[in-house]
Amino acid sequence: MNVIYIILIVLIAIFFLTDILKKKFLNAGLWIVIGALFYFLIASIITPIEFKKVRDARYAEIIENLEDIREAQLAHRTVTGKFNDSWGGLVNFIEKDSFTLTQRRDSSYQYMDAVDGIEKTRDTVVIDTLGFVSVRDSLFKDVKNQKGDIVKTADRYKTMMQVPTLGETEFDLKAGFIEKEGSGGTNKQAVFEVKIAKQKILHDQDQDLVAQENEVVSVDQVNGAYIKVGSMDKVDTNGNWPKVYGGDE
Repeated sequence: MNVIYIILIVLIAIFFLTDILKKKFLNAGLWIVIGALFYFLIASIITPIEFKKVRDARYAEIIENLEDIREAQLAHRTVTGKFNDSWGGLVNFIEKDSFTLTQRRDSSYQYMDAVDGIEKTRDTVVIDTLGFVSVRDSLFKDVKNQKGDIVKTADRYKTMMQVPTLGETEFDLKAGFIEKEGSGGTNKQAVFEVKIAKQKILHDQDQDLVAQENEVVSVDQVNGAYIKVGSMDKVDTNGNWPKVYGGDE
């Protein structure tokens, strides 16, 4: 709407200055006014475009880290039954813990039926342990592009908690349990949440546009005032970003 208003102002100014323009005379003050109007017109068009470019580039980098964090947390729950609530603990888990490789197979065995007094066969499932693989080797490998250049290193988990473009600033991390009602009664479910405020990510951008970004609600945008993965209010390990960023929604 701002663009429309400025265009209307420029057109009105030119309309009233028509007689002067026809006389091929225009004082310096009017030139300054028209120049300023055109400047604000161009700025009102360019600023949102540049904002979007910066926003999308920063979001893409941040989401890559959040995806790595999610994979690490899911692995932690698989091995320990819960999520980790500290960056040091999560990194230590990645470096020192392992997944157990198992194989399920159908089997059976003979047993003596106490009632009938005869041998019977009972089916069962046997889980064999095949070995172990480290969490680090399983989740974090070098990622190469089509040219063969490494674009993600295997040790990126060491800095995944740092917010790209914000130096050593770390994501907010929480983890714990919530109570959830089920058919068997109340049970505890592990939850975690990692987030960073858009205000921090876009701290050096036009603040009016940042305020609008905080209020956005759209299927193809990052909704709300934070970029986040997980939730402390419900069992949810998804991120709040759309698929255009390679995400969940």
